[in-house]
Amino acid sequence: MNATISIVMPCYNAAAHLQTSIGSVLAQTLQNWELIIVDDGSTDQSWQILQQLAAQDPRIQIVQQTNAGAATARNRALRETRGAYTAFLDSDDTWHPEFLEAMMIALASDPDAGIAYCGWQNIGLGQGRDEPFIPPEYENSDKVESLLGGCRWPIHGALVRTHIIKDAGCFDEDLSSCMDYDLWLRLGTTHRLVRVPRVLAYYHHHGGEQITRNRARIALNHWRAQRKYLRANPDVIDALGKNRTKQLTNGELLHRGYVCYWKRDLPSARKIFRAVMKQGYGTLIDWKYMLPAWLPESWHRRLIRRVDNKSRENKNLV
Repeated sequence: MNATISIVMPCYNAAAHLQTSIGSVLAQTLQNWELIIVDDGSTDQSWQILQQLAAQDPRIQIVQQTNAGAATARNRALRETRGAYTAFLDSDDTWHPEFLEAMMIALASDPDAGIAYCGWQNIGLGQGRDEPFIPPEYENSDKVESLLGGCRWPIHGALVRTHIIKDAGCFDEDLSSCMDYDLWLRLGTTHRLVRVPRVLAYYHHHGGEQITRNRARIALNHWRAQRKYLRANPDVIDALGKNRTKQLTNGELLHRGYVCYWKRDLPSARKIFRAVMKQGYGTLIDWKYMLPAWLPESWHRRLIRRVDNKSRENKNLV
């Protein structure tokens, strides 16, 4: 009997996490699934572990390829899918045992819906940043505007009808991150969404550098996905208006640049600020912060230290 749900998992050097991640699939209350794992050129023991797991359960299929990135690995797995529905799970993340069952019930109850999405939770961030989160209800009159601003569920927080993914051309392999946002933006604006207001997906963080290292790349790829969507759908610009469109795209990029700046992640802030300035976006005050991004980084750091020292001196005088 063919599986109802195909689960796509890219894997790269995830030997330490595979047992836990795949274990959350094996623990699902709905068992009619196939798990297609593409090892993307791992250099650790991932492939050996995958071979052992595949030998224990015929529902687990494994494919090995030279390293080409997560988007390419997911597309490779999608070519093997046989299920009418597809879910995505990264090799270091996990699901609640009722994830597949709850998402299937949601789509079955709304035959016109193409995507079911759910709540999720960060694991491992600490400092009060692991609170559960339920995304908003997107299926309303402002859906396109809301999704252009951001799709607030992770890649493993959705179940999708397989045919709409393949009809849309699957993942954009030119994006090194935010390929899930790019896909959700294309699919979510053209197909009905149904929300499952439960926390059923868990996003695991492993070490503090995971986020810091990727800030600029994620921000810029999010912005590129937005611009790509707008080029393909110029009527959206007409509907939203040019000013609102710029706020949602260039304005969001500028905001992310400020986040990096105030965290003193200067390399990320400089990359983002330069991209914003090339669009001619921002107020005079914004440009006061952005313009030094064209200086050599050592000069920029020296300037910030002077500003910080001056600020501390002024506080001491109060």
